[in-house]
Amino acid sequence: MTCNVALSWSSGKDSAWALHVLRGTPGLRVVTLLTTLNREFGRVAMHAVRRELLRAQARAAGLPLLEIDLPWPCSNADYERLMAGACDALKHQGITHVAFGDLFLQDIREYRERQLAPTGLKPLFPLWGSDTAALARQMIAGGLRATLTCVDPRQAPRELAGRAFDEALLRDLPISVDPCGERGEFHTFCHAGPMFTQPVPVQPGEVVERDGFVFADLRPGA
Repeated sequence: MTCNVALSWSSGKDSAWALHVLRGTPGLRVVTLLTTLNREFGRVAMHAVRRELLRAQARAAGLPLLEIDLPWPCSNADYERLMAGACDALKHQGITHVAFGDLFLQDIREYRERQLAPTGLKPLFPLWGSDTAALARQMIAGGLRATLTCVDPRQAPRELAGRAFDEALLRDLPISVDPCGERGEFHTFCHAGPMFTQPVPVQPGEVVERDGFVFADLRPGA
């Protein structure tokens, strides 16, 4: 029996690698991507990735994309209402599981499990418990290419915004920074890798500081 899976898609490296892993797992079939966006700005929450690039990723992955537009500001009640509606839509499509690219934050995992429990959808965590230093190098060696689009300067050097997620970056990370940025030190946009049929062309834009974070804008490439 094959289970239909929706993948929570942040546009970053972890969700992209989760897609790669899930596609190699017998009995699981990823049938759609699920993403929340800031409705006011048309960008993926925290990653600040433009909607056009998000859609280009979905095309490169060969999957439909369910976009959930969140109001700004977004209350917890609004978020949970909109997510409940999305879960209903997924179930009507015959989806039984929702997968997440989380690595080790137990409170985040427990929150996702609590939110899904009433819906009947089952959570999957294909990367859970991975050694993040080894995982980061596995991603890079496997052909994944990503750019840091958001940096929390309270946890990581602001100069990392806009840099490639590569071996040089890993060497430059302070020892306090998780190699995958799992504690929110940084977020990425994945533009190439084995989960895509072709790279997603991007161009670097301006780097700005807003709301305590440093964002490196990416624009669709030619």
